[in-house]
Amino acid sequence: MQWSLGRGMVEYVNTKEVQALQPLVAQLIVEYKKNDSWSSMTNRHNKFRRLISEQLSDSEFSPRGNRQGNRQDDRSRPSRRPPPPHERDARDAAEGPIAQGGPRQQFDRQPPPPNESKQVHYAILDATGEVVVGQYLSDLDYSKTPMTIDDFVIGQFAVSKRSQLTKGYEVDFVNQQQSYFWIIATFVLTLVALITLPLTRHLVQPLKQIKNGMHGLTQGEYDQQIQLKRKDEFGELSEHFNELALTLSENESARKRWLANISHELRTPVAILRGELEAMLDDVRPLTKFNIVSVNDEVKHLQRLIDDLNLLASADIGGMRYRKERVELNDLIEGEVEKYRGYLADSGIKLVTKVEDKNITLYADQTRLCQLFENIINNCIKYSGATSISLNVSRELEGGKEFVVINFEDNGIGVDEIHLPNLFEHLYRVDNSRNRKTGGSGLGLSICRHIVTGHQGEIFAEKAASGGLSIMIKLPIS
Repeated sequence: MQWSLGRGMVEYVNTKEVQALQPLVAQLIVEYKKNDSWSSMTNRHNKFRRLISEQLSDSEFSPRGNRQGNRQDDRSRPSRRPPPPHERDARDAAEGPIAQGGPRQQFDRQPPPPNESKQVHYAILDATGEVVVGQYLSDLDYSKTPMTIDDFVIGQFAVSKRSQLTKGYEVDFVNQQQSYFWIIATFVLTLVALITLPLTRHLVQPLKQIKNGMHGLTQGEYDQQIQLKRKDEFGELSEHFNELALTLSENESARKRWLANISHELRTPVAILRGELEAMLDDVRPLTKFNIVSVNDEVKHLQRLIDDLNLLASADIGGMRYRKERVELNDLIEGEVEKYRGYLADSGIKLVTKVEDKNITLYADQTRLCQLFENIINNCIKYSGATSISLNVSRELEGGKEFVVINFEDNGIGVDEIHLPNLFEHLYRVDNSRNRKTGGSGLGLSICRHIVTGHQGEIFAEKAASGGLSIMIKLPIS
């Protein structure tokens, strides 16, 4: 800003001086018209200097200094009248032409004095650019004012440009502004420091907390929360971080629980199988067909568990295959109900079906749907303690799409609401005892969720109106 102000003020002074000399330019055009040439001005250096002095005598560009200084000089010395016009003309005429190699050459080409580069030089150039009168130095930059008569350029009035200010109120103004600039710059820097230091802490502190938190996550420290009571992007980022940490913590807990449950589920039948075989080998138990059947039951139980685990693993990696085709849901349910009635009756459970619309067609894998219904019925037999199961099928419209809702509802002991969201997790059971009487693997409902998801549907559990458990299945109608 200081440099720009200084350069702008220099340009302003140069322009102002050119404007102050405009009357002289008009006077020179008149001189040219007298002889239709520059003969009256050629090599008339004294006359040229006098015309410039007279034109600038009452301005701040006066060769003698500013007007104030001139007035002081005028008061300190007696006034002197200018010579009469005929004496001035005689003096200018006595100057004579400057011959080649004579005074003009010396005037034009001799090197300027040490301080002359800071002075202003004036010259008249003809139409070809040759010097008529004055001093025109090639190493200086000039402001050139064209002089024209009837749109014909007769010459140029050249004024060398100042490169710096040496006197006048402009210098005082620039120096004053530079002082102001330093004061303003000091104030602004102080203000910036006072604002940016707290702002930096305000921005860097949450970044450090989030960085330390992310480092903790990479080290497996999932039980951590970042408390940033802010309503900006950092506050949102801290909320997302807390959700991520909670999700990773839950996944880690589920992984550990999965490993513990798997090891327990596999160890139990293997231990029973090994114990019975060792008992027969040690003649503790006789090698009879009955004992071999008991061992075979444990092998079947182990085989079912391994098959379920393999099925779930395939579903998790997207390897659970479906052979979908158009299936009449009413025919499928009637066939499955007849199959269930027998062993439901053996368990003292009555099955009641209610199908509102018997013309529902699904694009589904019939085998997987049968597996889905069977797992839900088996889960009800093992855990519900119910005496009645109600199977309701209805049609529902949601978002412009039709869905079929299949509801299995029992009147058993039900499930506490705290367990409802977790019923479809791997190896999750409300009863943690895992006794042999009721202890399934806890994989049946997980398989159900994968089957429903594979059919672009939803499955969820809720409290039944009768006090038991209600499992709702929603599948899209083709």
